[in-house]
Amino acid sequence: MSKTIIVSNRLPVKISKTGEEYTLSPSEGGLATGLGSIYKKGDNKWIGWPGVEITDDGDRQAITGQLADLSLVPIFLEQEEINQYYEGFSNEVLWPIFHYYTSTYAVYRQSNWDYYNAVNHKFKDAVLAIAEPGDVIWIHDYQLLLLAQLIRNEMPDVSIGFFLHIPFPSHEMFRLIPWRKELLQGMLGADLIGFHTFDDVRHFLDASTRILPVSSSANVITTGDRSVVVESFPMGIDEKKYSSLPLEKEVIEQVALIKETFKNTKLILSVDRLDYSKGILQRLQAFELLLQLYPEYCEKVTMHMIVVPSRDTVPQYAHLRDEIDKRVGNINAMYRNMEWTPIHYYYRSFPVETLSALYYAADVCLVSPMRDGMNLVSKEYVASRINNDGVLILSEMAGASKELIDALIVNPNDTREVCNAIITAINMPLSEQKRRMKQMRQLVAKFNITHWVKIFMDRLKEVKQMQRSMQTRHVSLSTEQSIINRYHKTKKRIIFLDYDGTLVDFKPNINQASPDKQLYSIIEKLSEDPANMLVIISGRKHENLGEWFGDKDVYLIAEHGSWFKQQNTSWHKISGLSDSWKHDIYPILETYVDRTPGSFIEEKTYSLVWHYRNTQGGLGELRANELINNLKYLASDKGLQLLPGDKVLEVKNIEINKGRAALMLVEKFDYDFVIAFGDDYTDEDIFKALPESAVTIKVGSNVSAAKFYLRNPTEVRNFLLSLTEQIPVQ
Repeated sequence: MSKTIIVSNRLPVKISKTGEEYTLSPSEGGLATGLGSIYKKGDNKWIGWPGVEITDDGDRQAITGQLADLSLVPIFLEQEEINQYYEGFSNEVLWPIFHYYTSTYAVYRQSNWDYYNAVNHKFKDAVLAIAEPGDVIWIHDYQLLLLAQLIRNEMPDVSIGFFLHIPFPSHEMFRLIPWRKELLQGMLGADLIGFHTFDDVRHFLDASTRILPVSSSANVITTGDRSVVVESFPMGIDEKKYSSLPLEKEVIEQVALIKETFKNTKLILSVDRLDYSKGILQRLQAFELLLQLYPEYCEKVTMHMIVVPSRDTVPQYAHLRDEIDKRVGNINAMYRNMEWTPIHYYYRSFPVETLSALYYAADVCLVSPMRDGMNLVSKEYVASRINNDGVLILSEMAGASKELIDALIVNPNDTREVCNAIITAINMPLSEQKRRMKQMRQLVAKFNITHWVKIFMDRLKEVKQMQRSMQTRHVSLSTEQSIINRYHKTKKRIIFLDYDGTLVDFKPNINQASPDKQLYSIIEKLSEDPANMLVIISGRKHENLGEWFGDKDVYLIAEHGSWFKQQNTSWHKISGLSDSWKHDIYPILETYVDRTPGSFIEEKTYSLVWHYRNTQGGLGELRANELINNLKYLASDKGLQLLPGDKVLEVKNIEINKGRAALMLVEKFDYDFVIAFGDDYTDEDIFKALPESAVTIKVGSNVSAAKFYLRNPTEVRNFLLSLTEQIPVQ
């Protein structure tokens, strides 16, 4: 029976020591709640650090036993590991870079990276100790970016999901990290990578394809022979809990007390953990501006600000706390009177019942982080508004702003905009409040934490099935053997071979991709067999193919089928074709060469090719799409076809077609074995044109009309060698 293993930096329990005894209390976090539906079932497990340093072996054993009853597996970290892996690399490199705070906060120390690496290995060992084939492993957050690949190296077929709970930065930010390649490779060990927003997905795809030698199509990254799906899954909250809390006796009593305390003022609620990414100082600045510019609101609004202690032993955080203290003190000193204090500020955490009472009682909730993966406070406030009233002011930099579009969305850096939003909020008519809140409550109720867990796990299953269907199409040893057996039983064979990307790898310079000794040897062995008709069918210029293979016993088809050369004869071309259209198309391509450094034009007899292999990542694709839009009407008027290929765009006469050229040869003679290899868009024409009995093989694992695929030219060469060397299995 397979199980699910959840892995995160922290376990969903708090451990505290009283005297000699350790006591465990469950964590109230949203993640713990949502994943409770998984890890508490059957043999499922949650692996993580208990949150405190425990050095005594006896204590470790006792805690391991206690945690085992809760399906939890502890990873014990030494103080130095906590300092360097967690406080060091996770919070001094990843946290600031991922939240767009660079020069002031990011510190790159080799020892921090070494510890980060070592602790990720420690987590890997803990996973491997309990993981079995068929299990599902779900890894969480930025402290464990290397873990998926470490597990994949040991268990290649295991199902791995990864979810990042903080933003993923743009490529410009991410590339500042010295260990950027290793981090991306670590994440790509997963089968499904989840983020809160589509922006994060785009940033990750962009960083991966620019930094690593991987390709992506839509939201799928191909790395080696694996397809990794990258998607956004906006995280929800335990909506039922927050919507039922205001009905509890204890909460009702606290609500009455809050309303009595703030009866003559509009209450603005602000709840955050102490962190520079939360925009607390900027929020205070906006509130101060309100009191300064609109003195009529003095005594009519009160801000209730809760800042939950976090890492305040770190100098930057201690400094931030001091700054907040100072700013609150200044505002209160300036505007307070006997009856009214503008800001009620608390630097501590509160029980969930008190938070619920505040959510229910506050007229406005002000959530304005400078950058936040999701921000669940905004959703907790919405879920608590069971009368559909109240106003949420939300930063556009929080992931939640992509869903809660009925909030008042603000730029947290624009102090005047935040100030005006507060005025709009406290004056909003009840009918408008209800219209907005109703929409947001429906969304928060539907996309709750249980829904989030379910759609992620369902998608992971789908991705695994997709990967398996790809594997069945890959030419495995048994498939190869059955094709070889068929090959040796036949007497009249035709073998179609594309050139670039099929027999040789792509090169930055198209003239460098000439045949090597091994390729010539394979061609000779295949053409020596009298039963074989060997055809090289390529988009290459006929001069190139003639120079390389003109003296070989090979039938050559060049420029997608516009030139033919039978063995021991000279080249001939299709008759009746015109190239007069080039006068109109060439100048358009030239303007794109001028605008796109690294691109160039290749001219063939009946086609023009715009190459962009050497242009800046992303720019070539952008220009190619522009060029297609620019040319499509002109091309159809002139009877031309636009062929997008691998870093090329080819414009050619529509009558020229690799499929037509291949079919003409197949129909000419009665072949009992037909096989074709190709890697490109143009080769799809061959795969579609050939008879159903033909063996068609795509190079590269993209979607294709071919029956099978091989990963790269090396696999193609090995396969062709097997055809020439192997004796069939009787």
